Amino acid sequence: MSSNPFEQPGRFFKGNLHTHSNTSDGQLSADEVCSRYRERGYDFLCLSDHFLPVYDFPVTDTRPFRTDSFTTILGAEMHVPATALGEKWHLLANGLPIDFAPPHEAESAPEIAARCAAAGAFVSIVHPAWYSLGVDDARSIEAAHAIEVYNHTSAIKTDRGDGTVLLDQMLALGHRLNALACDDAHFELDDAFGAWVMVRATERSPESLLAALKSGHYYSSTGVELHGIHFDGDEVVVDCSPATGIYLQGKGSREVHAIGHGLTQARLPAYKLGKQGFMRLTVVDARGRRAWSNPFWREG
Repeated sequence: MSSNPFEQPGRFFKGNLHTHSNTSDGQLSADEVCSRYRERGYDFLCLSDHFLPVYDFPVTDTRPFRTDSFTTILGAEMHVPATALGEKWHLLANGLPIDFAPPHEAESAPEIAARCAAAGAFVSIVHPAWYSLGVDDARSIEAAHAIEVYNHTSAIKTDRGDGTVLLDQMLALGHRLNALACDDAHFELDDAFGAWVMVRATERSPESLLAALKSGHYYSSTGVELHGIHFDGDEVVVDCSPATGIYLQGKGSREVHAIGHGLTQARLPAYKLGKQGFMRLTVVDARGRRAWSNPFWREG
């Protein structure tokens, strides 16, 4: 089985990994964006401004905005040509050095992703539905740690916020990727505080949070709380805030579920998903809010 965040030491820290300031195309200053997340009770934030020549390739320095109860992770959103549809790539890199070098001429998406990872970053394939990123494109990013399963701005602005289909296709092909939910807030509309990660770590430091993210010690949410996941024999036991659906999903059409009103626990028979491959949880509440676990892998 994969690592379970509920079995790790420490506690959960709430954060957003994908957000923009007026260093690139956001509407607010870096100081103001950090203040807003800090005032909403977030433990950490990554300002991931667009790493493009028009903005002078920024890794926005948010270190001055750290406090005893709030930290920041340095990062950026990477763009190089070109996907199969001719679009510029969008790759999120959390945990970059402040002096990360711009892409060299003809640097490919797999190459810049690998360079980000080698520099210590947690690398994600973001808002794939928004620009119709295909499976073959995604498979080329061997350095990726995760795929955005929900992007709040894409959901509000274009109704293309869901990345679960691509994640499940990649998992079915054997790619060991985790799930990620983010705001991608630009503050030109009401696109903040809609999606986040809950990271299990021993301390609220960038180093500890990044290590936990790379290890998969987190879950993602738009409002549902996961209180526990554990395995009892061949059953997955889920404890959560009141839900209307608790789903254990696997390869292709394989899934088991508990559906009702005010569900706070479910016992789901994992054997129905087969002896090998992945399984992951989605929990939905009466308001349509969700939480996603990272995949667990059965080795047979």
